[in-house]
Amino acid sequence: MPNLPDVVLWSIPAFVLLTLVEMISVRIHPDEEAAGYEAKDAATSVGMGLGSLLFDFFWKIPIVALYTAIHELTPLRVPVLWWTVPLMLLAQDFFSYWSHRGHHVVRVLWACHVVHHSSEKFNLTTALRQPWTTLTVWPFYVPLIALGVHPAALAFCSSANLVYQFWIHTERIDRMPRWFEYVFNTPSHHRVHHASQGGYLDRNFGGILIVWDRLFGSFVPEVERPVYGLTKNINTFNPIKVATHEYVAIVKDIKTASGLRERAGRVFRGPGWQPAQPVTGPSTPVGPSTPVEESSAA
Repeated sequence: MPNLPDVVLWSIPAFVLLTLVEMISVRIHPDEEAAGYEAKDAATSVGMGLGSLLFDFFWKIPIVALYTAIHELTPLRVPVLWWTVPLMLLAQDFFSYWSHRGHHVVRVLWACHVVHHSSEKFNLTTALRQPWTTLTVWPFYVPLIALGVHPAALAFCSSANLVYQFWIHTERIDRMPRWFEYVFNTPSHHRVHHASQGGYLDRNFGGILIVWDRLFGSFVPEVERPVYGLTKNINTFNPIKVATHEYVAIVKDIKTASGLRERAGRVFRGPGWQPAQPVTGPSTPVGPSTPVEESSAA
C-alpha cells in the first residue's frame, strides 16, 4: 500500500491564510445583509474543530480495526494507481452523499451532524465546526472496503473530500461559472444547505459533486438569501453544549415517551418527528380501543 499524504495536515496553512483573507475582506468591504463574523462564534467553531481532531483519534481505533478486518476477509483488491485514485474519490463522494443525507433524516445521526449546522454565521470558520461523535459515519463506507478499497485509501479520499468543502463555506463568493455550478458543489449550493428556511431544509448534500443531488432529487438552487442556523437555535457558545445538546434532548424525549414505539421514533425517525395526537370530535370517539397512527414532521 503506497504512502498517501495527509491532505488535511498539509492544508492547514491554506485554511489559516484563506480565513485571514476572508476576515480582512469582510472588514474592508462589509455586506450588511451577510451573516459575517462574530468573535465568540468563530472561536467556538475553531474549538469544535480542534476537539474533533482529538476525539476522531480515538474513534478511528475501532473503525480502522473493523475496516481492516473486512478488507482482509474480502478477496477483492483495488490497487492505488494514477487511474484508480480518481475512481475511488468518485465512489467515496457518492457514499459521502448518502452518509450526509442519512445524518439529516435519522435523529440519532443528526445528533452528531447538527454540530456543523449550529452556527448562525456562515464563513470559513464554520467549516471547522465539526462534531466530536463521528462514530456514526463508518457504516456508510463498508461497501467500499468490501469492494477492496484499502482503509488508508478511503481515509485519503475522505480527507480530500473534507478539504474541498472548506472553501465553499463563504458568502464572499457569489456564483462560479455555470458549468462549474452544474457539476460541483459551490458556496451558493452550500449556503442553501446551511439555511434554516423551509424550502432550503435538507437539501444539497453533495460533498465535492452536486450531481448526486440533481440525480436523487435533493437539489435546490439559491434564490433568496439564506438564514443560517437551526430551526430552533441553541444560543450557546459552550463547546460541550454544542457537541451534546441534541443527545441530551433525545434522552429527555425518551424519558417522557409514552411507549416503546414512541421511544424508537424519538431516536430513529426524523429530527422533527412527533407522535400523532389523538383525533377528537363528535364523529371520532376516542377510547381505549381507538387506534392512533404515527406521523412524522421534517
